[in-house]
Amino acid sequence: MRGRTIPLRRARCLFAYWRDGQLFFYNFARRVTVSGRAVTCEVLDFFDRWRTSQEAVTHFAYYSQRSVRSALAQLMEYGLLLRKDSAEAKQDIRIAKEWSAWLPQGSFHFATKDVAYVDRSNWTLDRRKAVLPKTPQPKIFKSVKGGQKAPLPACGFPDSEFIRILMARRTHREFSKQEVTLEAISRLLSLVWGVTGYIYCPVFGKLAHKTSPSAGARHPGEVYLMALRVEGLKPGLYHYHPAYHRLEMISTNATREKAWRYCARQNFAKNAAALFLMTAVFQRTMWKYHLPRAYRVVLLDAGHLCQTFCLVATWLGLAPFCTAALKDTLIEKDLGIDGIRESVLYVAGVGVPATSARAKQRFSRSADRHATSPSKDGV
Repeated sequence: MRGRTIPLRRARCLFAYWRDGQLFFYNFARRVTVSGRAVTCEVLDFFDRWRTSQEAVTHFAYYSQRSVRSALAQLMEYGLLLRKDSAEAKQDIRIAKEWSAWLPQGSFHFATKDVAYVDRSNWTLDRRKAVLPKTPQPKIFKSVKGGQKAPLPACGFPDSEFIRILMARRTHREFSKQEVTLEAISRLLSLVWGVTGYIYCPVFGKLAHKTSPSAGARHPGEVYLMALRVEGLKPGLYHYHPAYHRLEMISTNATREKAWRYCARQNFAKNAAALFLMTAVFQRTMWKYHLPRAYRVVLLDAGHLCQTFCLVATWLGLAPFCTAALKDTLIEKDLGIDGIRESVLYVAGVGVPATSARAKQRFSRSADRHATSPSKDGV
């Protein structure tokens, strides 16, 4: 009897679309897709505000009570209807509120969380080819037909450290078992996420300056260190504070298995010495940019930071990698963030190169000669 009086409401994190003549409903917060009929739209429309199942039975009197209650049970099971005060309803309300300026376009963020990773390491070559499209691969270069050709001068690059680092950057999947020094981690954090100075804007006041660009100098990015083999640092999860250049411990729960699970069970991740979990605090960007296109710049900001990370790691003689294949919900739970106001976007990692464990010491000595202390007071 009590179930008949519990208020229900249509999920706000909901899309309806047609594909091949079939109607589908998609809850992007739960990442669940179900097929339905046109009458399902009527039922969901009726529950545009909190109503009870008994009210629905009365409203849809031309259907049997049993069929109405059965339909409501299925809609609740798949998250299209939500019970008032349930955890799912609270999450639905929060997303609708916090992301109101960027929805429905911003639903892409929630719809693409928690990737399902398929381990293909043991697949034969024929099996790998079998899952590819039957059409030819797209060309890797584009040529404009009919346009006048303008040859460029031959490139002669100077023998400089900058050019050598650009040419040396690679994505690594194998690492030495050697620890990474805390000094190297400190330099990585400082040169990628640290504050190098401040600029003053009459409208927005003091804004942070960093080594990577950020739309409107909003810098939504945060970073958390998962220390696995860092010399002089206890294994654990840490938050990096860029203004004070310090680590703040969150948890001692940092293991090779966790790193493997964070990166959707990609085996190379468990062998890294440290992971850098990159998140975004969306309100920093939303506050200034109300149009949903601004979600793009949050992703672009993460890309800028990651490329800077790879170059700095290469300069330090370390082996960097980055991946977007993540178990977002697990990472966010362990970091203590809600996945709505702040969410993980990207993971980068480093280790000592498997081919040259001595490279770290060589580049560290070079870094000592070039290192400077970032200013906190001026650009």
